[in-house]
Amino acid sequence: MSRAAALLLALPLFAVADEAVTRPSARLVEAYPEAVAAGRCVIYREAGIGPAALEAPWFVRGHIVVAEVRTRRVASCPGAPGQAIGQFDRAAFNRLALAWPCVPDGGPERDERIGIVRFAASAWETPHERRAATAGRLWRGMYIDRELHKNMEIEIEADLLGTCPR
Repeated sequence: MSRAAALLLALPLFAVADEAVTRPSARLVEAYPEAVAAGRCVIYREAGIGPAALEAPWFVRGHIVVAEVRTRRVASCPGAPGQAIGQFDRAAFNRLALAWPCVPDGGPERDERIGIVRFAASAWETPHERRAATAGRLWRGMYIDRELHKNMEIEIEADLLGTCPR
């Protein structure tokens, strides 16, 4: 086989390496559009700390405004080298949450297809204990770094949401 023919056969391999990685959230939005249809009630839940961790008492509930798949350049995660997430203060935790998804440990940047749902908040319950400051996106009436209020629009990966209980 000539070098030119070998190169032509190898081109599809290089093209695959440059394609965006599809996250589970994008597969969900594409495979089950009825699950993320506008107007549908969804809920984001977080578990508590200690004994409360078994029941996931913290939540934000609302109705879907729009769901879509986006391609995004995923860069390195922000943070302090050598620090575990449990050692972050709330500001460092928020920077990480806002950058998510991101590439840990300074890995190479890449494109990823992400399924995003934007929903309007209608009800919520958040932890207030100091030790919950870096346990999740919800804390002291906030979603990450924004104070929650009725009809506030929140964007989140589709696979982090559940359907509202009936």
